[in-house]
Amino acid sequence: MNPITTSSRRSFLGHAALGLALAPMGSLLASSARAASPASATSFGPLKQIDAGDLRVEYAEAGPANGPVAILLHGWPYDIHAFVDVAPRLAAAGYRVIVPYLRGYGGTRFLSASTARNGQQGAVAQDIIALMDALGIGQAVLGAFDWGARTACIMAAIWPERVRGLVSVSGYLIGNPQANAKPQAPAAEYAWWYQSYLATDRGRDGYAANPAAFNRFIWQQASPQWQFDDATYQRSAQAFDNPDHVAIVVHNYRWRIALAKGESRFDALEARLASAPRITVPSITMEGDANGAPHPAPATYAAKFSGPYQHRNLEGGIGHNLPQEAPAAFAQAVIDVTRL
Repeated sequence: MNPITTSSRRSFLGHAALGLALAPMGSLLASSARAASPASATSFGPLKQIDAGDLRVEYAEAGPANGPVAILLHGWPYDIHAFVDVAPRLAAAGYRVIVPYLRGYGGTRFLSASTARNGQQGAVAQDIIALMDALGIGQAVLGAFDWGARTACIMAAIWPERVRGLVSVSGYLIGNPQANAKPQAPAAEYAWWYQSYLATDRGRDGYAANPAAFNRFIWQQASPQWQFDDATYQRSAQAFDNPDHVAIVVHNYRWRIALAKGESRFDALEARLASAPRITVPSITMEGDANGAPHPAPATYAAKFSGPYQHRNLEGGIGHNLPQEAPAAFAQAVIDVTRL
């Protein structure tokens, strides 16, 4: 295992930030930009849609069509704009960048009204395999956090031939509902308060009544030192207007602690995931020094990565939404991972 590396946050000046996508790793790990900085992007270009598996997936694309592929995966309660400053850096480095809305977010929709609004981990991972198949992508580098990191870890563990490299914020996140159903220590239960809240009808109804305000509160808790502005948050909050959003979120958190069943078609996959399979593809895990969301310590999951592996700590008040808070460092990790 390579040594742990540490980076700090500094602001970029003007439009020169895009050129840093090709800079040496050391200089990039010493720099990053907040989403509200002058060098930040405000939006992607026109979004695309494609039918893939159960979904019509809406996604952003950047970079050359013939470049190596990087797929960037967001989590809850975030959206594709977590990568709005990552994608241009990767595109400048020659990558074809795909940034999809997960099921229940943005313009991604179920193709059939009869499909279960299922948020279990296996279903979300299968969505991205289906997306790769629909786009004719055989293999990609995956960069992800939160739900997206869990999805990327599953893909790397179960379909390693599809994954050139993995960048996962907070490390190994594959879950086991039976294990998670056991009560934790009081401090851990407190940290997961929203999971317990969403397990109740009151929580479901409360979240449905005002997901935008709820999720803004989560942003503040998960990234207590990130000074995002209203425009930055509202840009992402639009993704929660998806008609399936509440159902997917509630099912995800109830399924995680064995309070809701998954679909039988994913039983074999979930049985494999319950064994906590190791990840053999080249991997970089990342963690910010101000992550306010529940997350495991790097030492607890390092052994789950049996291929080329490195962990990077980021200093300077970096919270849970690491790609948006430190886009240069995240983009550089995506570039570096296949070189380990």
